[in-house]
Amino acid sequence: MVKKAQYLKFILFLISILLLMVTQVEAGVAVGELSHEKNAQIDETYQGTIFISNNDNEPQEVKIYQTDYLFFSDGTNIYGEPGKDLRSNANWITFSPHRLIIPPKNTSAVNYRINVPDDKSLVGTYWSMLMVEGISKSSPETATEEEGKVQLGIRTVIRYGIQLVTHIGNTGNRELKFTGANLLAKEGGGRILQIDLENTGERWLVPLLRVEIYDEDGNYIGRFESSKMRIYPGTSVCHKIDLSSLPGGKYKALVVADNGDEYVFGAQYTLKF
Repeated sequence: MVKKAQYLKFILFLISILLLMVTQVEAGVAVGELSHEKNAQIDETYQGTIFISNNDNEPQEVKIYQTDYLFFSDGTNIYGEPGKDLRSNANWITFSPHRLIIPPKNTSAVNYRINVPDDKSLVGTYWSMLMVEGISKSSPETATEEEGKVQLGIRTVIRYGIQLVTHIGNTGNRELKFTGANLLAKEGGGRILQIDLENTGERWLVPLLRVEIYDEDGNYIGRFESSKMRIYPGTSVCHKIDLSSLPGGKYKALVVADNGDEYVFGAQYTLKF
């Protein structure tokens, strides 16, 4: 029993040492624009630059790599292998450098080139991500690790995703589907209307969602809005609109997704609470 107690004390001692060690967070790294969008033509080549700043007092090492990107209304985000998704433009992209060390209080640039293929079947929106990830000094990936020095610690990785979006001219049909509507109880009282939207078309949409409320006799009661969310083809989002200011009763809700152009989508629901 004595040996077991000593062993447990030793384990607790190691745990306490790890918890006391500084958590390494690459908080000094910041990226400029997180979305680069371009209307391009088939067989066109264009270029861009991503600026990465180091706001820390020490040099910061970062790596840059590609992923695909999908997201869904249930909160799922998928950062898949680049070039595998049907609408990925990852294979069109070259960039440099793939890794760099940014001096303190300085900014470095990553240049990219996108070559749109000479393929007449391309329509609508294509996209992928460039990920910028800080590398801590305790990481085995670092190029600045001191030889023969073993580092222990808890490492938190912070990464930025820059969306590189290519629209083929003005092509691609715009279609939006209302896939769900639910009334949810709000913590502390009140209620939230949850609306799920799916882009079933070929081009991205960035609609503003508004809900117009009418009573049972058709009298206008009020209007509620949610923020804009981009929806790529094949992805979906969840909007939540606070209706806590409405008293209990039965209402008709006209839900409108306005893309800011000629494309406006709507659905009607009956609400009772």
